[in-house]
Amino acid sequence: MTPSPFAIDPNSAALVPSQDRELARQLLHAAQGEGFESHRSRILELIDEHDDIAVRTCRPGHLTGSAFVVDPSRMSCLMLFHTKLQRWLQPGGHADGDTNLAHVALREAQEETGLSGLQVVTPAIDVDIHLVDPPKEDAHLHLDVRYLIIAQAGSEPQGNHESQALQWVTEAELVDFDVDDGLRRMAKAGFAAASTLG
Repeated sequence: MTPSPFAIDPNSAALVPSQDRELARQLLHAAQGEGFESHRSRILELIDEHDDIAVRTCRPGHLTGSAFVVDPSRMSCLMLFHTKLQRWLQPGGHADGDTNLAHVALREAQEETGLSGLQVVTPAIDVDIHLVDPPKEDAHLHLDVRYLIIAQAGSEPQGNHESQALQWVTEAELVDFDVDDGLRRMAKAGFAAASTLG
């Protein structure tokens, strides 16, 4: 039987930073969804091959955590226009040594949206591998584990230097955004998981 998604208390030990690669493996195995099994398998191989998989200098790639942030009605997700990459993306970023990817997703969501009181839902809703080619860096892979995160009522997002704009977007409106298949898959899974929460 597949466990239902549930929100973690923000003070839970489940959100404490870690440097244990075994935790990253466990979180990857727990991720639920469709269409990402090959990504999960490849990331697990890379975790076994690289002691520094959670460090941004690891090549061919490194762990990242992303947040599919939905509003309290669970009808809209928060997209940001990334300054460096010049495209619409979900909040997320480098693990920076932290193998607790639920914590990474929460940290990145807080930093990039300015929202407080966010709730992480586990297990992860999506896993993705994508190539990034930022200016002044070599092209490399982001090994991304993605979590649904619920915003509090009345909270207003405020971006930081990493984004030029933030926008709440419904699932129907997302069709008009130039996003990749991985983000569309994550959005489908995120909205579906959000609809099951009590």
